[in-house]
Amino acid sequence: MRALVLGGSVFVGKRLVSALQAAGHDVTVLNRGKTPTVLPEGVAHLAADRTDMDAMRAALGDREWDVVHDVSGFVMAAGGSDIGALIELLDGRVGSYVFCSSIMAYDQSWAGVFPWTEDQPSNPEGTATYGGFKAVAERLMLERHAATGFPATVVRPAAIYGPENNIYDMETPMFLRLLQSRPILVPHGGLVAGSYGHVDDLCELMVAMADLPAARGEIFNVTAGGVTARRYVTTLAEIVGVEPNIVLVPDDVLPSITRPVFGHLFGVRHHAIASIDKAKHLLGFEPRWDFTNGHRSTYEWFQSQGWGADTDALRDPVWGASWDFDAEADLAEQLQ
Repeated sequence: MRALVLGGSVFVGKRLVSALQAAGHDVTVLNRGKTPTVLPEGVAHLAADRTDMDAMRAALGDREWDVVHDVSGFVMAAGGSDIGALIELLDGRVGSYVFCSSIMAYDQSWAGVFPWTEDQPSNPEGTATYGGFKAVAERLMLERHAATGFPATVVRPAAIYGPENNIYDMETPMFLRLLQSRPILVPHGGLVAGSYGHVDDLCELMVAMADLPAARGEIFNVTAGGVTARRYVTTLAEIVGVEPNIVLVPDDVLPSITRPVFGHLFGVRHHAIASIDKAKHLLGFEPRWDFTNGHRSTYEWFQSQGWGADTDALRDPVWGASWDFDAEADLAEQLQ
């Protein structure tokens, strides 16, 4: 199968390329070529900026693809891009188009209403925001499917974790806090609940979707179990083998916080659990990794990187998410 990956240089894209190769597909990656990365042997590379349709036309030429996996369709990398023009370019030349969207494509005012299902309203914020951009792209793809049969499938992952995660305010700093006996600040009593899914579960389903007619023209939540912020911390502490030093942040203190002192997913705006019943019933999806085993495997990868003693904050150039252990320690001292 001839597979084109739009993106492919970091996290989901890298793991997806590996999953496609493992399934025996002929893989080509198209990206701007600006993120330093080494593609696996046998993977072809096309360089183009998806915001420049002339460059996209030149790079793609008259090629046809059995499947296109779009994992670069977000506002930070694709802002200003013409999703409609890209669909027009590929319509009739692709057997399947799998778009990696996000739980942020939902109307975020539904936070706290459980569970989130694919028939709920989408994000109305427009293309200037991450979730709004995803929602607009989804709508255009599904409208094209209805009009011409364009073989679009949308996956909406929730919080994705796992090896090579470039969202640096999730499991990486949490492992470091635990290993270094640092305070762990938790807002809202630790009651904010979220859905977490292993990156390889997402990628394996995306690979399988290319051969699943039931996936065409549909949106699917893709994640695994949901846990509260407190359960997140205590589970990772059990994996590391330490007792966590949890410091609860009172709600009345939150407005005065100006520096990052806890992961963004612990905030109340991410209080949502996604249902995967649709993916289970129509596609036979069953996550291979539950929350505990997935993070245990991720911790093994983390340790293999030699990061256990690191304190220097990592920052991805796209997302910018990071940590500030000094700010965390300052606030923890005030609260204890």
